[in-house]
Amino acid sequence: MTITFAHRGGRADLAENTLPAFGRALAHGATGLETDAWCTGDKKVALVHDQTRWVLRASFIPWKINIGKSSAQQLARFEIPTLDDLYSTVGIDYELSIDCKEPAVSDLIVEVARRHGASERLWLCDHSTTRLKQLRKKFPEVNLVNSKPKRKVASTMERHAADLSDAGIDAMNMHQSEWTPGLVTLFHRFKVKVFAWDVQEVRHLRAMLALGVDAVYCDHVDRMVDVIA
Repeated sequence: MTITFAHRGGRADLAENTLPAFGRALAHGATGLETDAWCTGDKKVALVHDQTRWVLRASFIPWKINIGKSSAQQLARFEIPTLDDLYSTVGIDYELSIDCKEPAVSDLIVEVARRHGASERLWLCDHSTTRLKQLRKKFPEVNLVNSKPKRKVASTMERHAADLSDAGIDAMNMHQSEWTPGLVTLFHRFKVKVFAWDVQEVRHLRAMLALGVDAVYCDHVDRMVDVIA
């Protein structure tokens, strides 16, 4: 069964990476959520795409906040949730793909997921295979994803697939336009799952299904769920 990841909670429907968006995505049939993570100033896991963000204060004056210099409580005022908030609000019965925006956040993510009994359905994404290999040694139960454009793979794709397999890295994530039947077959031969991001249009979703990918990331939850079904 193809995992249907609601990208940033399904940002075509509600404000991205917010609890209402995550809740809506699951209620409308997504089997997975995708989000991004940074460390807050008080060592919590903030679910937000960028490290700095413009927000409106009560006075309606724009204010630039830095995630790493703000507390989780401060960020909550601007609808920026923590990973604890996510699990406490929508539960753990789904796959959760997290783009680790800084190396230090990975350990915090796993700590929270383990506390909620959700680490086996966690997919940590990183472009660095070195960091992923380190994470594999520390967290045997967590799923690991190498998110990297094809042009940034230093070796041949066959060598890269073999390296991921040898390191116990579970999946390769590339833009939907980069996957071909041959590449999908190649990674599957090495027991590495194939994930495709930015799968937005019906034709893209159908194309990825025809290729046999294992997961898609889409902003449009209803469209994604309907096509996959």
